[in-house]
Amino acid sequence: MWENVRMAATLHESVLDQWGEGIVSGKYLPGDRISLDDEVTGQKASRTVGREAMRVLESMGMVTVKRKSGAVVNPPARWHSFDPQLISWRLDSDDRAAQLHALSELRLAVEPVAARLAALNASAQQWADLTEAAITMAANSDQADQPAYLDADMRFHATLLAASGNYMFESLSGVVKAVLQGRTRHGLMPSHANPEAVQLHVDIAAAVGAKDADRAEAAMREIVEEADHAVQQA
Repeated sequence: MWENVRMAATLHESVLDQWGEGIVSGKYLPGDRISLDDEVTGQKASRTVGREAMRVLESMGMVTVKRKSGAVVNPPARWHSFDPQLISWRLDSDDRAAQLHALSELRLAVEPVAARLAALNASAQQWADLTEAAITMAANSDQADQPAYLDADMRFHATLLAASGNYMFESLSGVVKAVLQGRTRHGLMPSHANPEAVQLHVDIAAAVGAKDADRAEAAMREIVEEADHAVQQA
């Protein structure tokens, strides 16, 4: 039973990735129809699996499902660009550099303000979590392309967004997580982290603890700008 469930989940993910990546890459253009029969047959998957994948794409704004005629690809303006799965597909495409830069611009508009607010609103536990994540990053800075560093980096930024006290900022934690994961997955993280960037994370944790909003905001701005520059250079 469980083997069948795992197989169905794998087929669902495979079909979903095939269609999602195809739309993002331009294989399927706006207005194109995606044939359930043709594509799913190629994956040896049932129509049920195909329909489930279609529903996911529709929920992301990428297609409009037409009764008895498959799905029609929507223009990019209708896609849910903050969806972590869509971000992942875009980072897997040839347009990776442009996507990373666009995400850096989004982060630059949000995270410095979130850091300022975190310095004013963070709880003692959130400050402790930020500090722990920054220390873990420093301890693993000579293996910055490995899971321990990535996990600490993701925890740091998710905690900071939550500590801002703004639920809309907090809702973007999945976006930041997708960026950090994609950067590591595609070999854009050096094995040794930039010491200045690591220190800036430590500085932000200290600024939040000291309720120094100006310092927290400035340090976060430096982090995002440094990350964008490093990725573009890579």
